[in-house]
Amino acid sequence: MNDHPLSSTPLLAIVACLLWSTAFVGVKIGLQYCGPLAFAGIRFMLSGLLLVPLWWSHRPRKAAVINNAGLILKLGFFQTFTLYGLFYFGMTLVPGALAAMVIGASPLVTAVLAHYCIPADRMTSTKAISLLLGLFGVTILSFSRLPWASATGLLELAGIGILLLANLAGAMGNIMVSRHRADLEPVFLNSAQIFVGGLGLWLLSLPLEEPLSPFKPWPFWASLAWLAFLSAAAFSIWFKLLRRPHVKVSELNLWKFLIPVCGALLSWLMLPEESPSFWPLAGMGCISLGIIIFNIPAWRSTNSDRPAH
Repeated sequence: MNDHPLSSTPLLAIVACLLWSTAFVGVKIGLQYCGPLAFAGIRFMLSGLLLVPLWWSHRPRKAAVINNAGLILKLGFFQTFTLYGLFYFGMTLVPGALAAMVIGASPLVTAVLAHYCIPADRMTSTKAISLLLGLFGVTILSFSRLPWASATGLLELAGIGILLLANLAGAMGNIMVSRHRADLEPVFLNSAQIFVGGLGLWLLSLPLEEPLSPFKPWPFWASLAWLAFLSAAAFSIWFKLLRRPHVKVSELNLWKFLIPVCGALLSWLMLPEESPSFWPLAGMGCISLGIIIFNIPAWRSTNSDRPAH
């Protein structure tokens, strides 16, 4: 049996990213029937509650929760409230496939922040080349929509900017999880932060959006249920990986190159108003190529460290 300490990391990272890639279709469906803040808030409160049975039997002591309350609040603010507040708002302005591609640049944003925030996770020439490719891809995506040609194009450009800010908030949350080795089980930490962030989004929606009616069509409830499940599952997997001592934040996040590819494909397949074209595909290719190049040294290092059998 392979007992390499990171042997299961790639597989778990791929599972989490494949789950996340389905979110773009679910969000676009749900936003047809509900405001973005209320939809996001209810989704993440449900996600947090879904995880309660998984940690209840080994719940942390009250003192541990109190000692780490600041971390829970900060994670809830960056990883859920800010990240998904911006993400859902941005999704009202851009097609699902385009959103998937822009969010696909998140590993590069994380790499830059990790360089300045984590001493053992510095920028290298390979990472710099990857970053430039990713930024070039985002630029292609932005200008492929011809934002100067219409008011719709300008709104889409604004949506791309909002999604990039969401990437920044998500990167901050990832770094916090990695830097703070809290004495809390990752599933509990995720459950707490995701519920707190969702509660904040829902409370913010009350004065800004119409109240959610229970008389919604089944596609809304189906998308809400799936999104709540995938958030609970994917974030719990990701938090566990981030807490592994030999896992670097920038290298783990490179697996997210799967998200724009799978997310865009699902959007094109399942959303009738969306279809692929050359320039979005070119932008997606640049982002994915940059992240793959970024990941090559990590793959080589992992393979060279594997014990022979």
